[in-house]
Amino acid sequence: MARRTTFSGPYLDRAVHLRHDPAGFDAALAEAGSCATLVCESRSLVRDVDTDTPRAALVELERLPAVARRAEALTLLGRFAGRPCFAVEVLPTDALPALPGSRFEDLRTIAGRLPAADAGLLGYARAMVGWRRRHRFCGVCGSPTQAVRGGHVLACTRTTCGTELFPRIDPAIIVLVDDGERALLGRQASWPADRYSTIAGFVEPGEALEDAVAREVREETGIEIESTEYFASQPWPFPASLMLGFTARAATREIHRADHELEDARWFTREEIAAGAVRLPPRQSISYSLIEQWFDAAADRALRATPGARF
Repeated sequence: MARRTTFSGPYLDRAVHLRHDPAGFDAALAEAGSCATLVCESRSLVRDVDTDTPRAALVELERLPAVARRAEALTLLGRFAGRPCFAVEVLPTDALPALPGSRFEDLRTIAGRLPAADAGLLGYARAMVGWRRRHRFCGVCGSPTQAVRGGHVLACTRTTCGTELFPRIDPAIIVLVDDGERALLGRQASWPADRYSTIAGFVEPGEALEDAVAREVREETGIEIESTEYFASQPWPFPASLMLGFTARAATREIHRADHELEDARWFTREEIAAGAVRLPPRQSISYSLIEQWFDAAADRALRATPGARF
């Protein structure tokens, strides 16, 4: 069975055929109940934030100001909970309808409290809005671009150029390295005090995933690995990554931080983690899932049920 991570899963019907069917797209716009998820300055609109059950706030298109419900401003995400759902970027100065109980939140911090489907929808919307924001102009000739095919293609407006831009993601590996009894974790200086996480880094052009795993571990910690195994993937829309999770067994033990990207790297035993010697990454991250699987494989008590573990 496939492992499900936050922001992943079959949370909606993407209705890809509508991107290539102008009449179908227009029908989706006009359908009763058509709605949008709003993104403002990279924050997502969420309702019931102060309760135990926050949800994605979906606003019916007819309630949006005219500038926000223009077809070219909207990106069709698909059908969510049975109705067409779009993503739209709004500005703090836009005259939005009254939305009692809703406010814009940092998705990175609130995703773990949302239902899985809501988190997936908001992550998808944030990724698409971010991509469109970063590609307002053609990278070939510099002319403005315009959204076509349901917002999933940005076309250069210069007829002699005609370049089409498609959404892109940045593949990154993330790996839990162990030596049988200990897990290799590192921390960046900008993180909260005592927080450590698994080793991660972007895949370079011309590089296989397994090679990226070995290189990143070697560059950041000096550790050589002897085997890797795929774990799971996680869309990470901050702004446009796809985290590809692995586990690996260490072939060496002595740490040397060659590139100084990490402030510190250390081996941790299960006993140290259970005693709170390290603050773990957020539970909605694939890094936490990797640590949890390793910990639970040989612990008397599951990590989530360990009172001394810190998050």
